Amino acid sequence: MISLLAIMIAEAIKFLRGRLNATLPRESSGVPVEDLFVYAGTGNDERVVFKADAVSLALVRIGEETALRQPDHYATVSADGVRQRVEPEIRLNLFVLFVARFPDDYSLSLHHLSRVIRYFQNHRVFNHQNSPDLHPDIPQLVLELVAPSFSEQNEIWGALRTAYQPSALYKLRLVVFRDQDAQPLATIEEVLPTTVGTVSSP
Repeated sequence: MISLLAIMIAEAIKFLRGRLNATLPRESSGVPVEDLFVYAGTGNDERVVFKADAVSLALVRIGEETALRQPDHYATVSADGVRQRVEPEIRLNLFVLFVARFPDDYSLSLHHLSRVIRYFQNHRVFNHQNSPDLHPDIPQLVLELVAPSFSEQNEIWGALRTAYQPSALYKLRLVVFRDQDAQPLATIEEVLPTTVGTVSSP
């Protein structure tokens, strides 16, 4: 399960990066250029490094979504109507930070950041109908812009061990992992009490 979780998380971030590079490419005159959207890296001192002249994606938090759980966490119904026992679904919220770092032109950082926000405002939900390239094990991705408080923002950048850069934080939900080894549940029949004897009227 751990390896599957890691793969799905990586696939979700990879999908976002690929979609942004395809729809919001680096502006050029037709000459091939490197990707505008890249993954954040780490330096020798374990600080998170954001590439210059690019928009970096960094996964800063993983949380579990508990509000939409089924009443019975260990039961599901198959396509043929048979109740089955499964391990509970895992619904994750991935908090992804988009950092625009253009040290020679601050306005360019804001420009590319606004492009990201505008794109996700118009494309909040990705599923297999509108995104055939979405990984088959991910039903859908829903993006929500998060506005952390100043204290939360300080904590994020403190954990990253680097100076603040123009950025936007998104909650990416729901990544769902389902148990593939479902087992049929035993049928429980209701047994009604039988009449032992009759009582005659006086």
